[in-house]
Amino acid sequence: MVARFGIDDVRPQVSGRTLPAKAVVGEVVPVSALVWREGHDAVGATLQVTSPSGAEYAIAMQPEAYRPDYVHAVFVPDEQGLWRFRVDAWSDVLATWRNAASKKLAAGQTAEEMANDLAHGAALFKAAGKKRLSTLLVDDTVPLADRVNEAVHAEVEPLRELLSHGPICDVYVERRQALVNSWYELFPRSTGGVDAKGNPVHGTWATTAKALDRVAAMGFDTVYFPPIHPIGEVNRKGRNNTLTPEPGDVGSPWAIGSAAGGHDTFHPELGGEEEFLDMMDHADELGLEIALDLALQAAPDHPWAKDHPEFFTVLADGTIAYAENPPKKYQDIYPINFDNDPEKIYAEIYRVVMYWVNLGITTFRVDNPHTKPVNFWHWLITKVHETDPDVIFLAEAFTRPPRMYGLSKAGFSQSYTHFTWKTSKADLTDFGQLLIDVADISRPNLFVNTPDILHESLQKGGPAMFALRATLAATMSPLWGVYSGYELYEHEPVHEGSEEYLDSEKYQLRPRDFEAALARGESLEPYITMLNRIRRENPALQQLRNLHFHDISNDQLIAYSKVDAITGNAVLVVVNLDPYYTQDGILRLNLSEIGINPGESFEVTDQITGATYTWGAENYVRLAPQQNVAHIFVLPNISSERRPGTAYRRISDHDYRP
Repeated sequence: MVARFGIDDVRPQVSGRTLPAKAVVGEVVPVSALVWREGHDAVGATLQVTSPSGAEYAIAMQPEAYRPDYVHAVFVPDEQGLWRFRVDAWSDVLATWRNAASKKLAAGQTAEEMANDLAHGAALFKAAGKKRLSTLLVDDTVPLADRVNEAVHAEVEPLRELLSHGPICDVYVERRQALVNSWYELFPRSTGGVDAKGNPVHGTWATTAKALDRVAAMGFDTVYFPPIHPIGEVNRKGRNNTLTPEPGDVGSPWAIGSAAGGHDTFHPELGGEEEFLDMMDHADELGLEIALDLALQAAPDHPWAKDHPEFFTVLADGTIAYAENPPKKYQDIYPINFDNDPEKIYAEIYRVVMYWVNLGITTFRVDNPHTKPVNFWHWLITKVHETDPDVIFLAEAFTRPPRMYGLSKAGFSQSYTHFTWKTSKADLTDFGQLLIDVADISRPNLFVNTPDILHESLQKGGPAMFALRATLAATMSPLWGVYSGYELYEHEPVHEGSEEYLDSEKYQLRPRDFEAALARGESLEPYITMLNRIRRENPALQQLRNLHFHDISNDQLIAYSKVDAITGNAVLVVVNLDPYYTQDGILRLNLSEIGINPGESFEVTDQITGATYTWGAENYVRLAPQQNVAHIFVLPNISSERRPGTAYRRISDHDYRP
């Protein structure tokens, strides 16, 4: 059925309203719509919002500056659950009258010629409860211009006629940590240090608990552990992924399962459930959340391989197929075949997940979710959230965009991204725009490195490259992550042209002496600590949809700002993308995006150095990587009436960019 007024292109809206958009508690959620009608009469719009508990809000929508007939508004959810919103359109009869009366007065029409307009206006203002204005409009003893001008500029609640309802849209709101979070990845088995002979000692939950103190001091929120389960003995990989392990080689933790147990079992050398819970208690005291790896695959000696061969693909010769990505072979891993016995497989995986949830785990980093059916993930995440809505799922899916965003739509709270490979100014600018485009469905977690990804830029860029990449990740998104060793500038690949680490921690213990490196001044730890502090202190860096790039006359310099629409906090970041040489240029600010009047001067304070400068629309910037790779400026707080508009663009379901 066609409504009285047109209400089109309502956003956020995902997959034709079959799935909810995403938000978190305290996030500014922008809503926009194309609202139109016949003729020249004014049309108004209202955003109607309903919270999960049933509270209803009506928010006036404003015309967009750059898109005719579009209106926008924002709402800030204050509770978890499913929120609903609707855009209503209506005939704004007071605005129509004011427009016509102003034009007729300006054209020189007399009171006699405007008699009908004055009578109509008097009736409207009476209906609006403004009796004095109603009387004034028809008072011939008062000059016509005075009567009309007062009525035109008076503050009056609009009169709504011919109300039309738009479609009902859903927004699923999670806890704030699903959007605002700093992650640190470490291997518990590498926390044991070395013995008297300098040989690595396998870590335990007690040594892991001690390692958490340093991570908390750096300001991280979540500590992610790779798989903590028994590791397969059959086809175990040796150091640097060799097929011929030496005695004592610990194997890859992603080769899950042995005679000691499977996905619901602790690695025997780490300790048992009691020790694990003691570590969890210590993490809670430090304000840290523990994330576990959910890797749905099995070693050849996992109990599933014996008890449930139907979980896997059985070949013609009766053997179970191991994982392959030709020409790569992963003989130590059996992938699950979700189509063989889905009912039993689904139930078993749900049981495993809930075992860890019941132990207090509320965050899972999911390994390679794009190699499993997306409908399975939608089922699992929905079912977990029925009883435990706080659980966060991070998708480790370095894959093509339709798969990445399809997983986000299916329910993943966060996603890895292609940030690691975006190093040029052009690539980073396009990538930053994409973050905004997909913000309704996907929350990007910008990991600077992973055990699998040592980008060429880190191999060759030196300490400055590590600092500038951390700055970009920590300020472009409210979510960022670091894999242990990054702060020590670990950069050696297993061979030229590879992104694998030499002596990868995936296949051996890697104890690290962080204190010694810090004492020698060879650690990025203080800089990372500062970045996390700046993120906590500036709400602008805790929002996703507010990234704006500014022009700067050097392709080795990139500049962008972020503004928090709630507090008016504004941050401007300038980064030197060249880790070797000093770069300078002229920064031309889009003042409207940072709430500054044209021609106005203002103070900026660098959060890295503490220096304060007086700036205007154009400013000279110089960054020497040997001193500082970036400026992170806090700008004057923006007044509520000057905060940037909330209009935004989102890609369609089929308009994906790599």
